[in-house]
Amino acid sequence: MDAIREMYDPNVIMRFAEGWPEPGPFVGRDEVMRQLEQMRETWDADAIELTGDFSHAADRVAVRQVWRAAGHGPEAIITATAVTTLRKSRITAVEFFWDHAEALKAVGLEE
Repeated sequence: MDAIREMYDPNVIMRFAEGWPEPGPFVGRDEVMRQLEQMRETWDADAIELTGDFSHAADRVAVRQVWRAAGHGPEAIITATAVTTLRKSRITAVEFFWDHAEALKAVGLEE
């Protein structure tokens, strides 16, 4: 998590997909990290797999990902697309979408 923390701009903004229990927005590196750590504490083990389906336009990248988590109840498998905005080698914004086509549209691309 320390390495991930350093990737975020101090003023990063993160929004989760519609219907997510706590969609945000989460503003600032500390708030984003608190939210990510809280989510990870929900399970005994978790991993995020990037599917290799990357699309980009200018300073924005859309990538499908699968979050697998286990423990404290049934296993969770959550698939979403993250649209990440980068500036000066830092992540300045992240927005998650359930629908990959909608995420591509958000970055100005069509599937």
